[in-house]
Amino acid sequence: MIRGFSIALAAFAAAAGAVHAEVYELPPEGYDVVGTVATITARYEDTLVDIARRHGLGYYDIVRANPDVNPWLPGQGTEIVLPSRFILPPGPRKGLVLNLAEYRMYYFPAPEEGKPAYVYTYPMSIGRMDWETPLGNTQIVAMAKDPAWYPPQSVRDEHAADGDPLPRVVPPGPENPLGTRALRLGLPGYLIHGTNRPAGVGMRVSHGCVRMFPEDIEFLFEHIRVATSVRIINAPVKIGWDGNTLVAEVHPLLQSALPLAETTLEKIEELDADVELPPPDPNSKDPLTYVTEQFIAATAVRAGQLDWGRVEDLVRRSDGIPETVGAGIKNAATSAAFE
Repeated sequence: MIRGFSIALAAFAAAAGAVHAEVYELPPEGYDVVGTVATITARYEDTLVDIARRHGLGYYDIVRANPDVNPWLPGQGTEIVLPSRFILPPGPRKGLVLNLAEYRMYYFPAPEEGKPAYVYTYPMSIGRMDWETPLGNTQIVAMAKDPAWYPPQSVRDEHAADGDPLPRVVPPGPENPLGTRALRLGLPGYLIHGTNRPAGVGMRVSHGCVRMFPEDIEFLFEHIRVATSVRIINAPVKIGWDGNTLVAEVHPLLQSALPLAETTLEKIEELDADVELPPPDPNSKDPLTYVTEQFIAATAVRAGQLDWGRVEDLVRRSDGIPETVGAGIKNAATSAAFE
């Protein structure tokens, strides 16, 4: 069985030590899965945040995959699951795709002539429940190295109320929350950028912008261009093919997600991070509705059947780790699920 197609780990030096950009060769037709789940042994000095960053993962990624492990003191010799297997997001494989429910972005650069196509994938932070990252299609309209930050009045007022006043301009440097690189989207006030607080990557922490690890945004900055398409989705459930096997990946539902809309520069960024898991929105769709939608999309051309017992178990866990939930069938008229 073909799994993952992991081809490279581009190593970079950063303050936190050696870190990696996850790069995979795109699988052939009939395969939607890249990467593999692995385990490592924690060292005495490790936290789950340290381990996540070294392996291209975010906070929620690693915490949900290791629910019985203390995030800040996993302990010497503790086995840590690395959830580095991903179903590629639904829709066109081009440009940047940001899946908010997954706290992860995928970059599909145009393949060079005579060379395979690749996908880069990174953890990311998204907007808090009161400063949400919008959904929809846009593009990169500008790129900046060592950007200055101009906190809008609403953010300055918020910080002043907390006893943490902000200047009108934060120049480039270690105190700048935008980090060393910024990609401006065609949505007023929204950026993809680095951070001076990398522990918050993979959480819901910003005023709507998308944060990346410093080393990840620097790598992406060198490989991406203005006018690259950006598609922002909310897909808590992904279903894809791994040969003749149907695989599902389930994440907790976001509390809510805004439709694409004109916004102001006031939705920019905050300095601190909240590590609490947000509760699901009681008014959102049932997770099994997402499963049904994704199953219909995955089997639009190729017939398959689901084991609903496995699906329900996966939904209960919602840990983001892909699992086999069904298989292809030769007779398209056959029932779409096991009895």
